[in-house]
Amino acid sequence: MARLKRLDEVFRAAPIYFVTACTWRRRKILAVSDVKEAVDAFGAAGPAAGAWLGSYVLMPDHLHAFVALDGARCGLPQWMKALKACVAKPVRARGVTGTVWQKGFFDHVLRSGESASDKWAYVRANPVRARLVADEENWPFWGEVHLLRSDDCDRR
Repeated sequence: MARLKRLDEVFRAAPIYFVTACTWRRRKILAVSDVKEAVDAFGAAGPAAGAWLGSYVLMPDHLHAFVALDGARCGLPQWMKALKACVAKPVRARGVTGTVWQKGFFDHVLRSGESASDKWAYVRANPVRARLVADEENWPFWGEVHLLRSDDCDRR
């Protein structure tokens, strides 16, 4: 079955997306401080290109993030490609060879009235469900670069 195409138009100036990307063969290479630093720096530089990285969680073999994009300046596939390239740099600097990321990613656009807080609560608890920590507050590989609100996501 063919994958459905993304909508060409979204009826918001800067929709908020929930995205997930996995490492190649689910290698456990992401939950380290240099990757978190790279994600934070990438997110901080984003507004110049029309992208605002909100909350994110780095798991050992995947990441979850919320991002608002100004579609006129930045599309989701281009943003994900740039994020993956940014994260691959510190991974490779640690001597990891071969493919870093699985091809593609999962995305979901938050629609009017949909609660990002419910999705965030679920994602934020991932390290506990994976038995990496007993309390989600003890997981050091998460952050929030920009505050994104689903009722006001035009950040231009």
